Amino acid sequence: MSLHDGGGQDPRNDDGSSRAPRRGRPRSEAAEQAIFDAAVALLEEGTPLVEISIEKLARTAGVGKATIYRRWSGKEELFVDLLRSVESPDPVLPGTSVRDDLVTLLESIRQRGLAKRTSAVLHHVFSEMQFYPKLYEAYHRTVIEPRRRLGLDAVRRGMESGEIRDDLDVELVNDLFTGPLLLRTVIRPGSTLEPGLAEAVVDTVLDGLRPRA
Repeated sequence: MSLHDGGGQDPRNDDGSSRAPRRGRPRSEAAEQAIFDAAVALLEEGTPLVEISIEKLARTAGVGKATIYRRWSGKEELFVDLLRSVESPDPVLPGTSVRDDLVTLLESIRQRGLAKRTSAVLHHVFSEMQFYPKLYEAYHRTVIEPRRRLGLDAVRRGMESGEIRDDLDVELVNDLFTGPLLLRTVIRPGSTLEPGLAEAVVDTVLDGLRPRA
């Protein structure tokens, strides 16, 4: 029994050195992976997202509902974590120049677009997300908005460094950079996403946004 249990045990090792405090029980990675695998299996079988309940996930994964609720407050939060687990992580911008930052950011969008075309999870969830407002809101808040802020911050740094005109609206400028990639990955998902696209977009837009002489 530990001190936290009220047992009064000496928090030191036998040699007198300090004993590290115990932490709470860690999540079971095996159980979490089983739940994710169950969600993927249901999606690949063609089960509509709206029909995937916590009960069905628990039964497919071979765990109790309480195991799921200890990790997620509901299905929306679970599927956002599932999406994040199969997507590439948020890009780390190099900070060497606004061009380098924006190329890195747009390349991450290009890679996500390619992943969406080959991942059953991304394809199924994104195709149905519009019919599931709570899931879209959670994904937008925790995934899309933080990445959007990366672009806005990069544009602001470019304006401060003189690489981009500072008399323009920051959000408009960010849309000019990200728009072509979003067009090809979301609105026209069959469009080409060739290597070098990020560099081509950034250089073209930057050329029109340089400070006037």
